[in-house]
Amino acid sequence: MSEPLDSSISDMHGETAFPRENGELVFENPWEARAFGIAVALNEQGSYPWRDFSSGLAGEIGAAENHSTDSTYYERWLASLEMLAIAKGLISKEELESKAHEISQEDDHHHHH
Repeated sequence: MSEPLDSSISDMHGETAFPRENGELVFENPWEARAFGIAVALNEQGSYPWRDFSSGLAGEIGAAENHSTDSTYYERWLASLEMLAIAKGLISKEELESKAHEISQEDDHHHHH
């Protein structure tokens, strides 16, 4: 049984509030749930305070809206997570790009077979 989310995470409001349906978190794709879980787990491990993540997410949302970028909530979430992970030294930009390329190759392979 999983523990309930820290209230600083679960009580996000306004533009940073989670997509919900009937009070439950909504993920359209499996990667969205993974990105969510990684961000929460890194916070729980003490890698960064949640306010750092939520302020980065608010910035991503604002930038996307100011530039009329057509991105989803979790695409903005992932961009925030990537920037924070790099800024905190959890991963380098090069390592992140390499891992993203590796995953996209695996996804392409699985879709063709």
